[in-house]
Amino acid sequence: MELGSKKSKPSSKNKWLLSSTSSKWLKQAIDNPIEILIDHANCERKAAGVAIQLMFRYLAEPGLAEVLSPLAREELEHFEKVLFLLHARGSCLKQLPAPPYGGLLVKNVRKEEPSRMLDSFLVAGLIEARSHERMTLLALHSPEEELRDLYSDLLRSEARHAHLYWHLAEERFEKKIINSRLKELAVIETAILSNLHSAPRMHS
Repeated sequence: MELGSKKSKPSSKNKWLLSSTSSKWLKQAIDNPIEILIDHANCERKAAGVAIQLMFRYLAEPGLAEVLSPLAREELEHFEKVLFLLHARGSCLKQLPAPPYGGLLVKNVRKEEPSRMLDSFLVAGLIEARSHERMTLLALHSPEEELRDLYSDLLRSEARHAHLYWHLAEERFEKKIINSRLKELAVIETAILSNLHSAPRMHS
């Protein structure tokens, strides 16, 4: 599987996101670089867990493990890069109280199959797309070159990760069904982020 991709700029005008991140979030993130790094490491770890969870849930689904196994490995590679930088800065990984973002999105995953599968792909893709947008902002605006370089390096994969989840959905569901459901979930995603969370997080 090809792992390289070109850097892209954030935009709300794509098939995933209906809104752009606010300047308030960017200021919050820039003012709290270590906390954002810790949360980012946790996000990468959770993203790997999501891919592995889907592999176990849909064990016999043709073509799924072949996509999700490399994805999980790459998420863990990203986790290690962020962890290395944290250690170099005298910090370590710790559990942070999670913002409501991920939990509220997951609550909207329908319980019955095959809707559950579709929603799982779309929620994972939405989170990857939002991560890509926000890492691009940090790559452009972080005052420290080391952080700009880190986020520039990592975001090259984020747009592709969202595309992988889109491709998994496209292989299994009609395009109009995907687009309709994605629009519903994207509206929810925008609403969740409409009020900035008090703690600095990648998805606050």
